[in-house]
Amino acid sequence: MIENDSPSEEILATISASAPRRILGIAVLCTLGAGLVYLGIVKPPAVLHWQVFLIALGGLTLFLAEKLRRATENSLVLTAEELRESTGRVVVRVEDVVAIERGAFAIKPSNGFLLRLSVSSPDGNHWAPGLWWRVGKRVGVGGITAAGETKSVAEILSALLLARQTGQSPDAP
Repeated sequence: MIENDSPSEEILATISASAPRRILGIAVLCTLGAGLVYLGIVKPPAVLHWQVFLIALGGLTLFLAEKLRRATENSLVLTAEELRESTGRVVVRVEDVVAIERGAFAIKPSNGFLLRLSVSSPDGNHWAPGLWWRVGKRVGVGGITAAGETKSVAEILSALLLARQTGQSPDAP
């Protein structure tokens, strides 16, 4: 655990992309993108607009593979005040979280959870494929992350929310 001067900056937990899932996800997207581009160039459909569509879709898929690769190089860090990327970008402030949804029927990322917020982020909507996404007052955390890490972060966030609702310190017994 990394120790800082301020107790609020103490890192409570981290979430990283699972290496096998990361490799598999990038490989699948690259294979699909390359296959679509290959199909559009080597065995083009009879109609030109379908060829353009295949090549464009292949290019978009390759772009998404690169976006996934870059996003999953980072990790998510939970402190008592915020959930942020290892780069420093704040994903969500703990004080803005209203509820955590982890159920089987929650619309959430794989191996993850959904946070409902009291306010929309002033930064707007963002997406780090495989790690997190934010749309309006909802933040999804997870994807190609390890289930154990996301579960522990969700549990810690639940404890922080409960402590805030009861007016206790999170450290109190």
